[in-house]
Amino acid sequence: MNDKKEKKWLLVYEGFKPEQEDLREALCTVGNAYFCTRGAAPEASADDVHYPGTYLAGGYNRLKTEIAGRTIENEDLVNMPNWLPLSFRIDGGKWFDLRHVKIHSYRQELDLKRGILLRSVRFEDEENRISELRQQRLMHLRYHHIAALETVLMAVNWSGNVEFRSALDGRVSNANVERYKELASHHLEPLETDQFDEESIYLKVRTNQSLIQVAQAARTRVFIEATPRQVERRLERKAGYIAQHFTVFLQKNQEAKVEKVVSLFTSKDEAISEAGLEARKEVVGAASFDELVREHVLAWDHLWSRFGMKIEENGSDEPIQMILNLHIFHLLQTVSVHTIKLDVGVPSRGWHGEAYRGHIFWDELFIFPLLNLRTPEITRTLLLYRYRRLREARDMARNAGYRGAMFPWQSSSNGREESQRVHLNPKSGNWLPDNTRLQRHVNSAIAWNVWQYFLATRDMQFLSFYGAEMILEIARFWASIATWNDDHERYEILGVMGPDEYHDAYPNSGEQGLNNNAYTNIMAVWVLNCALRVLEALPQDRCRELCESLDLQQDEIDHWDHISRRMRLVFHEDGIISQFEGYADLEEFDWKSYRQRYGRVMRLDRILEAEGDTPNRYKCSKQADVLMLFYLLSAEELREIFDRLGYPFKYETIPDNIDYYLKRTSHGSTLSQVVHSWVLSRSDRERSWKLFTLALHSDIDDIQGGTTPEGIHLGAMSGTVDLVQRGYAGIEARGDVLHLNPCLPRELNSLEMNIRYRGQSLQIEIGMQKMRLTCTECHARPVRVVYRDDERTLCGGDTVEFDLTADTRQKENPT
Repeated sequence: MNDKKEKKWLLVYEGFKPEQEDLREALCTVGNAYFCTRGAAPEASADDVHYPGTYLAGGYNRLKTEIAGRTIENEDLVNMPNWLPLSFRIDGGKWFDLRHVKIHSYRQELDLKRGILLRSVRFEDEENRISELRQQRLMHLRYHHIAALETVLMAVNWSGNVEFRSALDGRVSNANVERYKELASHHLEPLETDQFDEESIYLKVRTNQSLIQVAQAARTRVFIEATPRQVERRLERKAGYIAQHFTVFLQKNQEAKVEKVVSLFTSKDEAISEAGLEARKEVVGAASFDELVREHVLAWDHLWSRFGMKIEENGSDEPIQMILNLHIFHLLQTVSVHTIKLDVGVPSRGWHGEAYRGHIFWDELFIFPLLNLRTPEITRTLLLYRYRRLREARDMARNAGYRGAMFPWQSSSNGREESQRVHLNPKSGNWLPDNTRLQRHVNSAIAWNVWQYFLATRDMQFLSFYGAEMILEIARFWASIATWNDDHERYEILGVMGPDEYHDAYPNSGEQGLNNNAYTNIMAVWVLNCALRVLEALPQDRCRELCESLDLQQDEIDHWDHISRRMRLVFHEDGIISQFEGYADLEEFDWKSYRQRYGRVMRLDRILEAEGDTPNRYKCSKQADVLMLFYLLSAEELREIFDRLGYPFKYETIPDNIDYYLKRTSHGSTLSQVVHSWVLSRSDRERSWKLFTLALHSDIDDIQGGTTPEGIHLGAMSGTVDLVQRGYAGIEARGDVLHLNPCLPRELNSLEMNIRYRGQSLQIEIGMQKMRLTCTECHARPVRVVYRDDERTLCGGDTVEFDLTADTRQKENPT
């Protein structure tokens, strides 16, 4: 691998910078979608510099806290026992700490292609002893219960005794997010510690509310140069903590190597007797570190063959390919083939930190497209997470006075609404009411995800027994929340909150929520139309069974059809779609003066509240709201909905709406640049590319100023990759045909990727003048693909080419 190619697979940090460690630890997280560990140094403990968190997929626990005059209960993704601890000291001196030595060189490197985190340090201690430290770690992608750490210490200019300490530490708490510090955070209670053979120790803890038992076992082996060394070990044991101490003698220029292999099991795992027994068995039978690396790298090779995306840049200095690889890498650490065995959703911040408490939001809307066209089996599993919580969603709807299923804005273990009742504004120190649970549009996102999965896979079994029921029950919810307005002779949806999130009520109103949010209303219409299509798509016998089970009668179906034709939309006088009813009456916001005072005003809501003001008064948005419509729906689909509703629709209003709302958006969400870049990708490629590059840097540069250390933004990461996949390649599954309409920005010369569509494997190569598609596998019926009006059919081994020269780069198309 030459240097240029290698850089595209490496995230590299030179020099130890304590002020950047929290960000580096989040971005250098390694995991396998079963559990993940942040990229903290093995010798580190949680303090003002480091936070070595380990998180189990779906590992939640609830605690109550007295705060702001009320008792609140939060369900958190639990920081599990720290398996990393491995430190050393020379001749009885201080335990190794980078802050207490002179650093000659320091390099931390995340190898994205191989899924390995490496660190090399050359340092000098107070006794002028120079040492070299090399470490590498992995969370095994094939054996998902296994993690491993290799440490090599070389005595450069000295000889002496080195004492090592290898531990498992269950005394951890949740302390990754500063604004949660006042909330209860101790989730684990110790159960057992043991040394069960000469090389191995064991720890078992339990979450104190959900009662998940978590067992870790660690096998530590010692080598001098490459020769195994038997050492005398001293055991240290405390409640929730166990460690082995051992000492080796090093000659000058001699190396000691320590291999630590760890297993993690929980009482939630399938096909086990007891978590502790399985953890001990797994670690005893584990291969050597080198063999674990070999199999781990092979598993990553297989994943990259499915998910890799190759771009050729046109003279750009941006590390675009590397960042795209980084984003794909973190997606695959959060959800992978191991997810298929689990009952988990996809958390908006990955399993990388404690922000948003590891909850599942609507971000899957931005994540599933990448999975649908590569490993749709993962999407299926994540949709089943929603289906298993359908009963809870029905209960929520009924308790709120509605019918059907009302899914929560935030979900975790059992699907109840996990949105907090109050949240802290760190700028003012005030605890404020949190109304984000009013974002009912999450229901439309779930229905959308089900249907898009079906379009990509034609998985009729899933639609028949899981997906259709969710779509129909969500349609029933929208029909029940919609109310008839005699004055307008239209249906309305009242008291909700749109994706914007800055607006949760009308100015000076004592009531929560807003009326006739455009995105909510149009997507409700889309869901109702989709439900009607589902009933037509299902086999007749299954459709009859489902309608009988749900007591879905023809008069109710007719009612859905009527709502889908008479939903109310609100417009400004100049034809701009109003974000919600009354938006046009709000004050214009003084963006210039606030940017002069505060610089970036991404979290304008916090700034205004600290000043005693509220964004509810102004025409300002945190992120795309109306423009989400242009992100999800093509101009043709929007025209169909508007025609169905009896509203006029002109294509030229799309750029007018984009321009209007883009000027009034603070980009307070990392998703915002993704959406805005998408909607501009064909009408204003220069601005689209600028927003795309901003979105690319959201996490790697922590552009929100301190949020990424609390967990990556998985929706934005996946959204940037999907922007290349579906936005620039123009891939869309529509009906029974795969449509492609490439629109590469000037900064890219070519794009190559592999996708799976309805069981067929396609290789796609897009250049400046032509597009080539090869059907590398065809196990079912041939694939129909369309570029503009040119339809072709591909069978196994077939290659077709399309001439793109007619679509010149100078031609801009707002649709």
